[in-house]
Amino acid sequence: MWIYEKKLQYPVRVSKCDPRMAKYLLEAYGGADGELAAALRYLNQRYSIPDKVIGLLTDIGTEEFAHLEMIATMFYKLTKDCTPQQLEAAGLGSHYVAHDRAIFYKDASGNPFTATYIQAKGDPIADLYEDIAAEEKARATYQWLIDLTDDVDLQDSLKFLREREVIHSQRFREAVEILKFESDRKQVF
Repeated sequence: MWIYEKKLQYPVRVSKCDPRMAKYLLEAYGGADGELAAALRYLNQRYSIPDKVIGLLTDIGTEEFAHLEMIATMFYKLTKDCTPQQLEAAGLGSHYVAHDRAIFYKDASGNPFTATYIQAKGDPIADLYEDIAAEEKARATYQWLIDLTDDVDLQDSLKFLREREVIHSQRFREAVEILKFESDRKQVF
């Protein structure tokens, strides 16, 4: 079904140990607008959407898993050389106690991932508008993460992810137009 190349979709580099930034990145990992929620949402929705856009949801859903891998790599690189005291000072003390430096599905505030983040209405247009909104919220989150770091290497990877969210939003908008056109065409005939 998939061919997995053992490399990241885009290189992840960080210039320094920064547990504070690692904590913020958890929002893009296990938060309501994060990569896990997006991947699961799209791969779930594909079962109740017309054939014309199933491939789009599959492609974007699997790409979101690649983004999840990038965020996990950023978290690892930002925390691997931290002392427990640095993690605690950055607000990751309870994370360290429960997980050491392993990344865990939660948001930046420490709330665990929940299936309530995933929406699927079964109406293709409603679901695609939900997907557009999800991509735009993820884009905004990446911009705010970019604003919170002065690490130009980390900013580079975050900018890549932000731009992918823009492209996903555009693809979902195109899918809405395709489905609306098909619906209008059926009503004419």
